[in-house]
Amino acid sequence: MKIDTRVIMEKYKDNLFSAAFNICGNAADADDVVQDTLIQYHTTDKQFENEQHIRAWLIRVAINKAKNINMSFWRRSSVPLEEYMENLSFETTEEKDLFKSVLKLPEKYRIVIHLFYYEDYSVREMAEILHISESNVKVRLSRGRKLLREVLKGEWIDNDE
Repeated sequence: MKIDTRVIMEKYKDNLFSAAFNICGNAADADDVVQDTLIQYHTTDKQFENEQHIRAWLIRVAINKAKNINMSFWRRSSVPLEEYMENLSFETTEEKDLFKSVLKLPEKYRIVIHLFYYEDYSVREMAEILHISESNVKVRLSRGRKLLREVLKGEWIDNDE
């Protein structure tokens, strides 16, 4: 017995997500587990005895995939932002605060700001690295600077009070 993957997805995706989230501790990884589990179900040639057997198999696969994520090199090697910041050397408190502000920017702006100011890449080099046009790099730099200016201006105003 094998039920259509779409039916299984609609019926069990929330259960799979809950099981995975309970182990992984974050929604992004739990979503990945659900997707990988459903893909494995879709591609398996295994025949199941009944729907309870399918459900148990899905949960077991999701749990194993979630555990694999927790044991992955990435998960074991990652460190909290605060701990990472302690390992960096800044000459002044302002430099450290600026770096924290850059890290708060949306990813597409944070990347170009980091590459330009901290890694000294040119606009042309960044365009090649990111596989986007030079004009797109310039737009992202401009918007990133504007967002950074707004964040820093707010912090300066708060510090003056």
